[in-house]
Amino acid sequence: MSTTGKLVGIDLGTTFSAIATLDDRGQAITLPNVEGEMLTPSAVLLGEDYAVVGQAARDVGLEQPGSVAQAVKRHMGQPLYGQKINGRDFRPETLSAIILRKLVQDAEARIGPVSKAVITVPAYFDDTRRKATKDAGRIAGLDVLDILDEPTAAALAYSFQTKQHIGSITAHGALGIQEETVLVYDLGGGTFDVTVVRLTPKRFECLAIEGDVRLGGKDWDDRIVDWMATKFQAQHGEDPRSDPVSLATLVSNAERAKRTLSKLPQTNITCSHAGKVLTATLTRGEFETMTRDLLTRTRLTAQQVLRQAKLDWARINRLLMVGGSTHMPMTSQMLREVSGKEPDHSLAVSEVVARGAALHAGIVAARLG
Repeated sequence: MSTTGKLVGIDLGTTFSAIATLDDRGQAITLPNVEGEMLTPSAVLLGEDYAVVGQAARDVGLEQPGSVAQAVKRHMGQPLYGQKINGRDFRPETLSAIILRKLVQDAEARIGPVSKAVITVPAYFDDTRRKATKDAGRIAGLDVLDILDEPTAAALAYSFQTKQHIGSITAHGALGIQEETVLVYDLGGGTFDVTVVRLTPKRFECLAIEGDVRLGGKDWDDRIVDWMATKFQAQHGEDPRSDPVSLATLVSNAERAKRTLSKLPQTNITCSHAGKVLTATLTRGEFETMTRDLLTRTRLTAQQVLRQAKLDWARINRLLMVGGSTHMPMTSQMLREVSGKEPDHSLAVSEVVARGAALHAGIVAARLG
């Protein structure tokens, strides 16, 4: 596969991260990691003299939660990660840099040396968090061309998905895209935001943004954890959440159950603690009921964003779905009901931000000449 090789876009996510580049036609493509996966878990296992990133780190975290850093993005901009890893304190930038380095090294195995990157952040990240993200890129050895808002990256990727490519940018910097107003609904693993973006042939303009750095797919997982722990307590008189290893395993099983319920009407969940085991059946309907308030928060946020932008649903041309948690059918169903429009899932929702970042890297490079 022929690619530009030097420019990449990186979606540095709370639970999963992705990296993309441009092929020889200027189209954005996601680059798989060395394990062959498009998404790399944002988990870092730290030993005395080594660091491991990805699924292996996540797996070890089930048995040794004190050795693995996860959800680092929620701590960006803070002085420390928030908990010791193997007895040591780390800055979020340092941990994020380790994740970035893994993504870049895996990309380089496919496309050769990488030096320049665009890294994305939630649109509501303040200057401190943005600077911390840029610092992480520098620590990882990257020339960070820009820190780009995730909804802008998503809108860019959706806009360029059909006929457009980087080669269509004119000498005057025009993007050559159709003018429209889009709402980006981005529900990731650890963060949530809704943005109204106006796309014009010359630029992208953010009309309104609302988000919650403490709302994401993990909160849906936690509801399953609490539901299962309550059942376990009722049956065995002990709380599996009281033991770090039991809790880590239950959290992993809850996330798996959530993913299954996005495809099937019911699933089984097993909880093991103190030598005792309980398996229970959870239906999609029960899951949607126990998380209805979380979904309502996202709906209210979407409606608030429209009010901020002084628009109604009729003025929105497209609803763009972004983030792995939008695989849950309840998200599309809710948006369909409140807007009367069909949500757009035409791109891989977990890869779209990285692809948009790669396109932006190409645009910046083209304008710089």
